[in-house]
Amino acid sequence: MREITAEEVREYLKPLLDREVDLDKVRRDLQIDKGSKSWDGIRVIMFRLAQEKVVKPSGKRDGIYKVLKPVKSVPIFSVVRERRPPFPLIFPKDFNTGMEMSFAEHVVIREGDCVLIPGMSNWGKTTLAMNFLAENIDYHPVLLGNEFTKGDEPTPRFLNRLDAIDWVEWVNSDGQDKFTLLSVYSDFADYVIKDRINIIDWVNLPGEYYMISAVMEGIKQAIGNGIAVVVLQKNPDIEYGRGGWMTKDFADLELLVDKHSETESRLTIGKVKEYTGHVTGRSWAYGIEKGVRIINLREVKRCLRCFGKKWRKQGMTSIPCENCRQTGFVDA
Repeated sequence: MREITAEEVREYLKPLLDREVDLDKVRRDLQIDKGSKSWDGIRVIMFRLAQEKVVKPSGKRDGIYKVLKPVKSVPIFSVVRERRPPFPLIFPKDFNTGMEMSFAEHVVIREGDCVLIPGMSNWGKTTLAMNFLAENIDYHPVLLGNEFTKGDEPTPRFLNRLDAIDWVEWVNSDGQDKFTLLSVYSDFADYVIKDRINIIDWVNLPGEYYMISAVMEGIKQAIGNGIAVVVLQKNPDIEYGRGGWMTKDFADLELLVDKHSETESRLTIGKVKEYTGHVTGRSWAYGIEKGVRIINLREVKRCLRCFGKKWRKQGMTSIPCENCRQTGFVDA
């Protein structure tokens, strides 16, 4: 029997890009007889293809290879490249003053970016998500996640929130929704709509929180020139959402939501990919009316009397800090 050539193996591998193959499968598919020169020769061919970065061995000496996608250099100055401006994403506003969150003027959002909202349960994550929807309604956003639907129907709470946002016209002149509601609770990257604002409230992978970073990567790849607003659960006063520090990897802007007082929430700026002024680490406190209306929005800073610990030393004991009313923060 004639020997198998490297070119024949290349052709065989072309439909298998980004997949794994093993030597037994290659021999079987190419009808290589045991005892023939090609039986052992295929190892030499795969070794050479690995050197050429056509395949990548598993590193375990188990005969398994990943078929690599070909990569070409990307020209920059040799072709005409459009310099696209930042995406004019509108941030939530104070209901009474109509003023946008003040840090917005210093944050640069671009097409393909991800705004990550890790927050404590029941302290206003969905309020922010709904306000992003409302303020950007003319961009026809997309909503996904368990906060909005149950089965194929909108939840009663979601409908009540829409009614409470009475400063927005939710339908066009034909009476059709200005936004798209999708009944999707997982595999978000498969269902987001490319080049649109996609708001996902919230990503949950019980027992597999370490996979949330990979889910976010898939979402970012799928949105194209759109924007992803992704909500995660977060433990109190922790600087990252469930899924650990790696959840920050694919975030371009991170808005951490915590309890501020018994009646107010606190938003803290975490990671910021691009900015025009100092915003990282700054915080804003606010109240929430009717589940969606942001009120009394103002910047706060750590209390210097208790250093943000809510308790201060007095003699041999500690007492609640009256300067910050045991919130750890005072108005800036």
